[in-house]
Amino acid sequence: MSLQDSTQGYILSSPRTVFTLPSIIVDTREKDMSKLTKRLHYYKKKGVLRSLRKGLYAKWDYNEQEVACSLYTPCYLSLEYVLQRAGVIFQYDECLTCVSYLSREILVDNKNYSYRKAKSAILLNRKGIINQDNINIASPERAFLDTVYLYPHFYFDYPDILNKEKIMELLPIYENKEMEKRVIRILE
Repeated sequence: MSLQDSTQGYILSSPRTVFTLPSIIVDTREKDMSKLTKRLHYYKKKGVLRSLRKGLYAKWDYNEQEVACSLYTPCYLSLEYVLQRAGVIFQYDECLTCVSYLSREILVDNKNYSYRKAKSAILLNRKGIINQDNINIASPERAFLDTVYLYPHFYFDYPDILNKEKIMELLPIYENKEMEKRVIRILE
């Protein structure tokens, strides 16, 4: 089987909708980066893939959450994005918010992606993070704690729907006494 056939077959049959050059190299076991790059440009030209950014390719019906988790790694969806969907905050924002190793705002295909920096001990701790279909997303309780950690004066419309036991289980991840006091005050 040629590189063209194996790469295109991988892309078309993959449940993934977003691909980075490193992910394709690992999954297809391709050793020649130059050939692979040319092949990806060919797929883009033929309409099999679209290029969202340098080194980031997607199927035409890509998942925006997958884009958020592919732009910078490690990262996970959290903060306002998760809290809105859980009904903890009511302010609507279309931006996908993530916790990552850097702070950055990015526009990709007319969609805003926001990344907020957290220390490595928090970012790399997998408690309260759900990984499904190449998407890392915080539970509402983890997103609540990330938000309290990163935005000390943030207002939560309806924190009562959160599982307080889960919050208290996850709180030691942050190793921050002032934050613990804020969390207890918000949950009272």
